[in-house]
Amino acid sequence: MTGKFRNSVFWILIGLAAFSCQDVHKAEKPDDLIAEDQMIDILTELSLVQAARNFNKQKLEDLGINPDEYIYEKYGIDSLQFEKSSDYYAENYLEYDRMYDSVKTRIEKLKVRLDSIRDREIEIRDSLALITKDSLKMVDSLRNTVKMDSLEIEQFMKNWKGEDLLLEEQDAEEQDSLIAPPAIIKTDNSN
Repeated sequence: MTGKFRNSVFWILIGLAAFSCQDVHKAEKPDDLIAEDQMIDILTELSLVQAARNFNKQKLEDLGINPDEYIYEKYGIDSLQFEKSSDYYAENYLEYDRMYDSVKTRIEKLKVRLDSIRDREIEIRDSLALITKDSLKMVDSLRNTVKMDSLEIEQFMKNWKGEDLLLEEQDAEEQDSLIAPPAIIKTDNSN
């Protein structure tokens, strides 16, 4: 038993030594603590910026956008203030977890709204494509009608000798005149 007892004492001393060496330092509440609502806003923005950075980092660099600086400027904070506030909130796991649940809910709501906007844009694009297709069909139909009319006119011009028009003009002049045409006037030369 002495061997088991010694073994137990050895492990207890090792455990005490290990725990006593840890310097557990709790983050103190900073003087410039970011309010919880604003911290949720910042964490939401950081999540979106991180997603944008992962999606197309080159585009952000080309536009000269530094996402972290953008967030700090937008909320009027600096990196140190953010780190101290983040450490302070992280000390209370349940509170920090609730904050991240709020962030997740906000992002899901944004996704639903963006999906509905994207669906509406697709509907509009499809409608415009249909209208364009219908108008192109109408233009083609008009073009074919004009081609047929011009072909009919061309055929008419080939067959026309010019005489029909002169007769029509002569008939119109005779109808407009009050004096009867010479062929219709009777002359009485037999008296």
